[in-house]
Amino acid sequence: MAYKGLSLEGKRALVFGGTSGLGKSIALGLAEAGADVVPVSRRAEEVAKASSDIRALGRRSLELTADVTRREDIQKVIDRMVADMGRIDILVNSAGTTKKVPSLELSDEDWNRVMDINLKGTWYTCQMVGRQMKEQMYGRIINIASIGGFQSLYEATVYSASKGAVVMLTRNLGGEWTKYNITVNAIAPGVFETPLNRALINAPDRKASILAHTPMKRFGNLAEIRGAAIFLASDAASFVTAEVISVDGGFMAQGIGG
Repeated sequence: MAYKGLSLEGKRALVFGGTSGLGKSIALGLAEAGADVVPVSRRAEEVAKASSDIRALGRRSLELTADVTRREDIQKVIDRMVADMGRIDILVNSAGTTKKVPSLELSDEDWNRVMDINLKGTWYTCQMVGRQMKEQMYGRIINIASIGGFQSLYEATVYSASKGAVVMLTRNLGGEWTKYNITVNAIAPGVFETPLNRALINAPDRKASILAHTPMKRFGNLAEIRGAAIFLASDAASFVTAEVISVDGGFMAQGIGG
């Protein structure tokens, strides 16, 4: 079999949470690698902008909105993408939210909101798009986990709990769905500055703590998430499943700093 490397030519990618932050960077990276990409979020104006940016790269796109906590929204996206593009080869789950609050003060409302988006939304899209990929007997699923799925993040208990669950969801599905020629992997980003976390990570004490625990002594640049996503979406990763790749500037490996 000829080695096709990292090219995504001819592939069709669906990116939930693909209109801002890490998700949009991944969507653009997949398009640059050759894929047609459908970026989805709840806000129509952001979807229109992201889709326009993808078409500017010479790729096909669709303007579709969805709330990942609503199965009916997800199904409409799947049906439209299959009708217009024929299949879904790549799924990226980047929709997410967070909440920083002392754990003793965390409300049920905030717990449920974060869990619904980060975990239940990821499960819904994996299961529903996974059914389409089973019919195709091909698929690449990439979930966005977090370093918080492995290490504690101060006053971010529900976020870390949700991302730890995403890690185990990824590992279970990755092992189970190989019989359908579907790989399921995750990326655990370190600290990247995004609209979601900008105010939180730039608080002086928190920023100092993050940089002290990051050997590269900086936040990640959004474009630096693309390489791992392109790899996991490509034929180069055909023997990789149920894995989590950290893209974190060394954060997970930090012991005693120099």
